[in-house]
Amino acid sequence: MKILEITNVDFALKQFLFPLMKALRDAGHEVQGVCAEGPHLAAVREAGFVVHAVPMARTLSPIAQLRAFYSLVKLIRQEKPDIVHGHMPISGILARFAARICGVPVVAYTCHGFLFNQPSSFFRRALSLILEWMAGRITNLYMTVSVEEARDARRLHLNAHPIAIGNGRDPQKYKANPQKRHEIRQALGVSEDQVVIIIISRLVRHKGYPELLHAMEHVPHAELWVVGERLPSDHGDHLDIIFDEAKSKLGTRLRMLGYRDDIPDLLSAADIFVLPSHFEGLPMSIIEAMLTELPVVATDIRGSREQVIHGETGFLVPAGVSTPLSCALNALTNNRELARQMGERGRQHAVSKYNEKRIVETTVKLIEQEIR
Repeated sequence: MKILEITNVDFALKQFLFPLMKALRDAGHEVQGVCAEGPHLAAVREAGFVVHAVPMARTLSPIAQLRAFYSLVKLIRQEKPDIVHGHMPISGILARFAARICGVPVVAYTCHGFLFNQPSSFFRRALSLILEWMAGRITNLYMTVSVEEARDARRLHLNAHPIAIGNGRDPQKYKANPQKRHEIRQALGVSEDQVVIIIISRLVRHKGYPELLHAMEHVPHAELWVVGERLPSDHGDHLDIIFDEAKSKLGTRLRMLGYRDDIPDLLSAADIFVLPSHFEGLPMSIIEAMLTELPVVATDIRGSREQVIHGETGFLVPAGVSTPLSCALNALTNNRELARQMGERGRQHAVSKYNEKRIVETTVKLIEQEIR
């Protein structure tokens, strides 16, 4: 079979689609990627994959989306795939409509989060729901990364048979590594007994940075490592002012590490993982942290609350406020044994539910069943 895996930006293709593309190729299929051009595609192309650059845009601009849609239709007619598999809200909708217009035999979709579940204007949420409903009518294989979103799809009649497949990471890649812990800490000049809280995410408002930085003012015995960058396609205000203010208050307790490729090593060097997002799909970063035996403090939102078992593998706190966040972080900072126990239980939980090999194999089987 010839399969086109379509998403919005290069970061998403590298981080979320790449393992599936490799598994589909290993199963004997011809797989090509489609997304906006970007530096993260280099590793995918070096692995031997064709990745088509199209002008995908993470915006509701009609002109931008028409341009992207036209490019997708042109590409699909040129490549004549057996399956088009769309990902992410806007690119997933465009991919499905383009595939149907071009007569592609199988239209597949993986939902990584619904726009109508995100804080926005009534018009934006209503438009998203209508488009998702229309696209769901022409989707042969409808998958979601979270159980809650599969329930939403069923409840709102977006598709008759939504399947929650989950997300996953490799337990052999993400695991506690004392040697890497020592090396990273030594390189950063951090003592072995210093408590390190780490967040790995894009530098955008809805990841909860203002609340987290304020909460850290009241977590005096730990430092915060911020790992990530702002993508060119990210919306909303830049956070430079917020980070500058936090740096003046936290001093050396705030480390901005930028984009890194050594995430497993950085997680091994940390003690606590935090992700105070306002909305998510099913965060890969939480899975990575749990596999590395870190207790997780996350917000009680869709996706994250499926992953974190409150009081057992970490804590769930309300989104958008800093006081419960600082309390949860202090509870782990001041009780290293509790943090250790939660981290161990977190890995057991993640290995049983979020093993990348099992989830990717399930997805491959579902795709293959649709073409038979």
